[in-house]
Amino acid sequence: MALTVFGVLALSFMLAMYALEGRDRRYILGFAAGCILSSVYGFLAGAWPFGVVELVWAGVAFARWKRSEPAKGHAE
Repeated sequence: MALTVFGVLALSFMLAMYALEGRDRRYILGFAAGCILSSVYGFLAGAWPFGVVELVWAGVAFARWKRSEPAKGHAE
């Protein structure tokens, strides 16, 4: 039961960050973190292909975050 709750929370967080990506580049980094959480869920649930794919998505999101421009007036 705890693993299912963790999975629902991880995937919900990832989806929320994805939906908010256009607002600020920090949400892209949040999406990457959500992908890592989802990957952990996949491995813990025994669905290793899902875990691997989510790790790849985390890498893609992190690369997009690094390439993105900081908003004017924000120091990062």
